[in-house]
Amino acid sequence: MTQNHTLTLLPGDGIGPEVMAEIEKLVDWLGENTPLSFTLHRDDIGGAAYDKYGEPLSDETLEKCRASDAIIMGAVGGPKWDSVEYDKRPEAGLLRLRKELELFANLRPALVFDALIDASSLKPEIVKGLDILIVRELTGGVYFGQPRGIEDLGNGQRRGVNTQTYDTYEIERIGRVAFDLAKKRRNKVTSCEKANVMESGKLWREDITKLHASEFSDVELEHMYADNCAMQLLREPSQFDVIVTDNLFGDILSDEAAMLTGSLGMLPSASLGTPETPGLYEPVHGSAPDIASQGKANPLATILSFAMALRYSLNAGEHADKIERAVQDVLNQGIRTADVMAENCQEVSTTEMGDALIQTLNQQLQKAA
Repeated sequence: MTQNHTLTLLPGDGIGPEVMAEIEKLVDWLGENTPLSFTLHRDDIGGAAYDKYGEPLSDETLEKCRASDAIIMGAVGGPKWDSVEYDKRPEAGLLRLRKELELFANLRPALVFDALIDASSLKPEIVKGLDILIVRELTGGVYFGQPRGIEDLGNGQRRGVNTQTYDTYEIERIGRVAFDLAKKRRNKVTSCEKANVMESGKLWREDITKLHASEFSDVELEHMYADNCAMQLLREPSQFDVIVTDNLFGDILSDEAAMLTGSLGMLPSASLGTPETPGLYEPVHGSAPDIASQGKANPLATILSFAMALRYSLNAGEHADKIERAVQDVLNQGIRTADVMAENCQEVSTTEMGDALIQTLNQQLQKAA
């Protein structure tokens, strides 16, 4: 039976349109070779939306996203929009999308592919087989807390204010996501905060502890200060399974964990809310305007993000598995974009990487026939 899904594609800025073109190839392939079919809506976000609509996320685009089963995004931002008003900057469109859809849980896997183990800045024996999942609270904390702003104190002095704030329900709902995911993995959660110097961190630790005791006592739980976690990620990353943390620390720790894998160009992410709201799937990398339109961008992070959409939003985990295996096979064949290029490998363009993936998926089909 055909399963039709509605996707909204938001290519964004810089290399976003290039990597999104490879998603459209993959959507076409799935439509031709699996029971899945897709209705695609395309729109703008970030700087491209600002140029078109005068704002980084229009109300019409937001409603289009809200009516979708999943949202696939490229990347936003670039120096072209550095001088626009703060609330009109490209990143504000992404923040609004997360907030309006209540996408409170950001999933950032840090997975080291065997074929890319030498690309990591750490020794191979430290990162071999690494598979960490960082669960970051995404709609609260210092990025959204009030009051915030810059005030003039006179006499040439100014003050910048941002407020870190969390309520119990925000901590509990992100904690449940982390514990549920850990039960499907290696059954361990590390909760990170700064309970030693921040009241919000103290509340976080207390509420995670209570949630664990009442609902998830069968999952191993450890608490760790965020600065110690940053150190341990470099010292012994294999000790971690699922890391759950707040918005600010999650932003920092997930980027650090990303570099354990060797390239931001390989890393996907998912932002999830309630079962009734569509998930947002996007690569970890930025818009990379310095290489835009040059065919140098690595599309695999966006492709792996689409695989996460199949798994978490479209109930098509078996097809996500196919795509992830194909990515692994392509890398094992020595096919690389410039960011993960290595000796004795074949360097390919963005388009050629997408074509190689489709070819590998076709080979999978032939073997299964």
